[in-house]
This record gives sequence, C-alpha cells and structure tokens, in this order.
Amino acid sequence: MLTFDDGPSRVLPEILDILEEEKVPATFFWQSRLLHNQRPWQRVLAGGHQIGTHSCKHRDLSKLNYEGQYRDLAHSVAKIESIIGNKVTYFRPPFGQYNDDTIEAARALNLVPVLWKIASMDWELKDSPEQIITNVINHLEDGSIILLHELHQTLDILPELIQEIKDRGYHFTNL
Repeated sequence: MLTFDDGPSRVLPEILDILEEEKVPATFFWQSRLLHNQRPWQRVLAGGHQIGTHSCKHRDLSKLNYEGQYRDLAHSVAKIESIIGNKVTYFRPPFGQYNDDTIEAARALNLVPVLWKIASMDWELKDSPEQIITNVINHLEDGSIILLHELHQTLDILPELIQEIKDRGYHFTNL
C-alpha cells in the first residue's frame, strides 16, 4: 500500500498521472494548511485514492497536551472535510510520533491512526534515488504500508518502484 505524506504539493498532479497510468491506488496524508480549493483534490478522489489528515502544521503532536492535540486534529479534519466534502477517516501523526493523548484525541474524532511498515527515507535521499527503491524492495511483505512523500525525488522513482513491487508479485490496495 502506497501512502504519501506532507502534501498536497506541487508534484501531486504528476504523482497522480503515474498512479493513474499504473492503476495503483494510494492514500494521501495532508497537512490542512497546504490544502486549498486550487489543489487537485478532486482528481485524488476521482482516481479512487483516499485523503487523510497529517495535522495542520506538521508539529510533533506528542509534545502537546490532549487539548492541543484535539484542537489541531479537529481543525485539520474540519478544513479538509469542508473542502473535499467527504469524511476524513484516517490520521497519520507527524514524524510517526504519538502518545496516549494522541490516540485518545484521534478516537474522539473517529479517526483511525495509520503508521507504516516501510519507511522509504525519500525525504533524506534527494541525491540517491535508487536507494529509495532499495529501501522499499528489501523490506516488502504482504500488507506493507509504504511511507513516501510528495517530493521530486519520489516522483522520479515512482514508476520504477511500482514496477519493482509488481514484478515481485505484490498488488496495491487502499486502507
């Protein structure tokens, strides 16, 4: 399962082109501060992809108290839902950092927390795109949730990554 964090970004249309061409669904975890009506969110939903929240401003929520975490998530969900018109079901904590208050705030908002099994490390490997592919391929197993980001280096390797995963007999699903 492919998941993309930290969008919506400028490379989103090109990522969607590749996913459409390859017939691969994905889940996008967006910072609500980056979402506005001009972003191609309609294309995301029309393509069968999912949109979840990644908070408002990508802060480490575990450093906030319960009320701060709840407010951040509630604001993020409300903004995303007001733009896309669909209920937000999934939540990925920034940096993968969470605590009991994070889980309770998510539960109070009927959000399902989603982490990952495979970190591609794409955010650190701008100059080593082949290593991004290796990081994923070397850890593949059934049901793996793969963490990617809406970055240029990810866009560059995405077709090859998808093909490598398919070549190993895996198929893609959504959450």
